[in-house]
Amino acid sequence: MRLLQKIIHPSLTNISGNVFARKAVRAVVLDGEEILLLYTKRYNDFSFPGGGVSDEEDYACALKRELIEETGAQNIEILQEYGYVDEYRPHYKTEFDLIHMLSFFYLCKVDKDLGLSKMEHYEITNGMEARWINIHEAIKHNRRVMESKEASIGLSVERETVVLEMVVRELLHKV
Repeated sequence: MRLLQKIIHPSLTNISGNVFARKAVRAVVLDGEEILLLYTKRYNDFSFPGGGVSDEEDYACALKRELIEETGAQNIEILQEYGYVDEYRPHYKTEFDLIHMLSFFYLCKVDKDLGLSKMEHYEITNGMEARWINIHEAIKHNRRVMESKEASIGLSVERETVVLEMVVRELLHKV
């Protein structure tokens, strides 16, 4: 799978130390210029549906599980690999110096009508909800959040926005 972007959070002075490694899968689901994203009220941003992969879990199974849990997606079809983002950022737990996140993105197709989501408690607490939104509006929104340096800004907004912009350049009129 091709590397889409390497991101090192600006607060990190180096990428060594006690590192927590995490792998995640994320879905790129387009319907014309509409894209299925998660809006999170706590961070005021849009992100791709997806999440962590356990050690023994198959990536395709993890992606389908996350899509169902977070969006209520039905008739999920994984079309192809898109690429991955290699990211280093601060870790909120004191026993780790940083987190090394590998996010694997896949192009997917789902029914436009979503079923009921089965979000985890922290996702509900953060005000996360699945939305079909115009991709240009989602990018504009995330860019405003980054430019205004909102106090609530999440650590993933840069990764999500970079990939959204790549999707526009590379895929928008090909899907």
